[in-house]
Amino acid sequence: MNDFNTPMHQRRLHRSNTDRFVGGVLGGIAETYGWNPTLVRLIFVVSFLLPGPQILAYIIAWFIMPQG
Repeated sequence: MNDFNTPMHQRRLHRSNTDRFVGGVLGGIAETYGWNPTLVRLIFVVSFLLPGPQILAYIIAWFIMPQG
């Protein structure tokens, strides 16, 4: 877990070990920035109403984000 006293630019984006449904990407984003993981997942699911490569972006993030 990140120390939220650490400045935002010094936090490392990572996949979550504890808060994961598939690959831990969205849980890791939520942990890094101190956001609610349910809200991050909800925004991701709602984004499917918009055109774009959401699944492709998730898969790429899954491979390039380090395990936290």
